[in-house]
This record gives sequence, C-alpha cells and structure tokens, in this order.
Amino acid sequence: MTVRRAPARRRIRVRVAAAAVLLAPLAACSSGSPDAPADDAKPGARASDDRPATVTVSPSGRAVRAGQPVKVTASGGTLASVTVTDTEGRTLKGSGDDDSWQSDRKAVPGATYTVKATTRTPSGTERTTSTSFTTAPAAKVNKVDWRPGAATTVGVAQPLSLVFDNPVTEKAEVERQLKVTTSDGTVGSWGWMKDWSGRDRIDWRPKAYWKPGTKVTLEARLNGTDSGMGGGWFVRDYATSFTIGARQIVEVDLDRHRLTLERDGRTVRTIPVSGGTPGGDKRSWRGTAVLMSKEGTINMNSETVGLADAYDKMVDYSMRLTWSGMYAHAAPWNDKWMGKANRSSGCIGMSDANAAWFYAQVRPGDPFEITGKDTKGVPAPGNGFGAWNLSWEQWRAKSALHTPVA
Repeated sequence: MTVRRAPARRRIRVRVAAAAVLLAPLAACSSGSPDAPADDAKPGARASDDRPATVTVSPSGRAVRAGQPVKVTASGGTLASVTVTDTEGRTLKGSGDDDSWQSDRKAVPGATYTVKATTRTPSGTERTTSTSFTTAPAAKVNKVDWRPGAATTVGVAQPLSLVFDNPVTEKAEVERQLKVTTSDGTVGSWGWMKDWSGRDRIDWRPKAYWKPGTKVTLEARLNGTDSGMGGGWFVRDYATSFTIGARQIVEVDLDRHRLTLERDGRTVRTIPVSGGTPGGDKRSWRGTAVLMSKEGTINMNSETVGLADAYDKMVDYSMRLTWSGMYAHAAPWNDKWMGKANRSSGCIGMSDANAAWFYAQVRPGDPFEITGKDTKGVPAPGNGFGAWNLSWEQWRAKSALHTPVA
C-alpha cells in the first residue's frame, strides 16, 4: 500500500486481505528488531533515529472472536503501508494515518489472516514485520432468503425483502451492513417485522411508489456479522439488482365488484370481479396488497387457511397477494356473481377469459389498491408485502436505526 501525504499530516490508505469480507476482535502484536548499525543511517541522523518502530496488531492469537475490524498501530516511527491477507489471497481494504490503520470490514469466522506492516523511522529507514491470527469458527450460521431475484423487472410497489433463517437480535448492527443504491436517489427506509412464517424479516420500501425505469442494487455486506443471541454468524455477503417496470396500478372496488388496470396513468381495461363473501372469515382484505408471484395453475384447499365449507380444486391463473391465501385468479364456478356480488372465499375472482388476459398484463411488484366496506381490514406488513398500509413515519419507525424527528 502507498502513503498519501496531506499538507499537515500524512495519511495512508492500505489494502488488507481478508477471508470473505469482514474482520474480528483485535488484540496485540508484533514488533521490530535490533537497532540498525549507525553507518546505515542517513548522514547527520542520530542513532536513535534508526531505532525500529513497535507495531501492534489487534486481534492476535488463535481462535479469537470474529466480528471486529483489524487494527494496526505503530510507535517510535510511522506506518508506511499495511496489508491484511487471508489464506486464499484475498485482501481487506482499510485506511489510517502515520500512527494507526483499521480495516473497513470485519474479521470473519474460521479464517487465518496475515498482517504485514511496513514502518519508516525518522531517518527514512523502512522495515516490514509480519504476524498472523486466526478467528474461531462459527458455532451457528445464519442465512438469508431475499426478494426480488437478480436481473428482474418488477412493479412500482415491490420492496426489497430479506427473511432470516435464525433470530436477529442485533438488528441495528445487521441493518448497518445493508446498502441500497438507486439510479435516481430514491428515498426509502428499512423496516423490521415478523414474516408470516414467524421468522425475522427486514424490508426496504420507497417513501412513495418507485419511478419506472429506476435501477436498484442491494449490497448486504453481512459476512462476519453476528446476528446476536440464538442467531449465529453470517458467513457470506448477498447482493441483488433489479429494474422497475411500467407504472401499473390495479384498483379493486369490492363494493362495485370491478377491477381496473391502469398503466402510466391511463385505464387499460375494467373487468367484473367477485370478492370475498361479506360478514365473516371469507371477507377479502382491503388496503394495498402487492402482487407477490404469478403461480399459474395451483391446488387451492380451504382447510389450509382455516375456512369451513371445505373446497379443494385446481385454480388457473393464480396470482398471490398475501401469505395468508388471498389471490386474484380465474373462478368460472362463480361466473354468475361477477360484477354483481361478492361470493368468494376471500380471493378476487374473474372469468377465465378475463383472468387469462389480466395474468399476461401484470408483474410481481404491481400494487392492488383494494377498497370496500365489508372487509377484514388491511394485511399486516409481514403478510405478503403489506408495508404500504403504513404511513411513511410509521414505516420509518420500524427501522432499528430510526431517529424520530423532534
């Protein structure tokens, strides 16, 4: 690594090699060597000017705890360069000044790092020292399932969503490792919740619907981060990127029994539908639901969602809106009620022909804005992508890093 000089004080930026991308708690050290012979010094320099600098590296030793940055300090001289490398030759980046250096990432579990530090004496003599340390392996590993997938085009209401295999009690520390970059500076926030599965989950949604054409990238630099009690360590990073498609909004009026598809502010088509039967558990949700996936022909069984009057049938053009079982789909058995009354088991049903057309038009991430007097309320944030049913301030408050505005 090279040293960059500033007018008042020299600063150095150095590359450091690391196992994967993070670093561990740090300890102490390695040092220089015997005094250099006087005749090695520059003309006019005192013998003490060539006394080797003392270098301290933290962490040090074997089986040290992962999850902290690597730190290197020098006394009796200045740091000229620092390199941290793992056994596979990967380096950790970092920065510092004449006296100290720190890696940008943390030491990961189960890795061996070699730290080489070059120091310079007042007379200009350089000396390189080397030391190694090893981090303890992870006793438990946490993993992530995320949406949307890479290189996809999604609707304007699609959130970034990460669901964790194990509990996350160090929510703020995990959230700090998540970086969202957009092509147009979109304002948004992370929010923590419980997924429908009961697992910890964090979503990122914009303040308002995405602008069409926005390119979005997520870097989850989690490798070497501790989930907290019962969660274990992350041992890899995650990344995904996607693009926002056309502004499509599906308006569902359950009182008038119709569905309208709008694209870029213009009505494409209005079709008759039948929603959930009023007055009980078969009512539909209202509010904003987001199309989660297009699942085609699937088996629907009312017993799986706790409804009486069991049915068990194959259903075409199925489009999932919630984890609890609300779909938009073809419902030819309900044709006589389309556009006239709500007589479904909670889903938004339409004719085969209309369902086939509609299925071809929409994409995951499109919002369904559902209104109606007799419904069972709005879905929770973790029941599908229900974040849009919270105000912007309510949503921001769900971030572990949120600072309330006075």
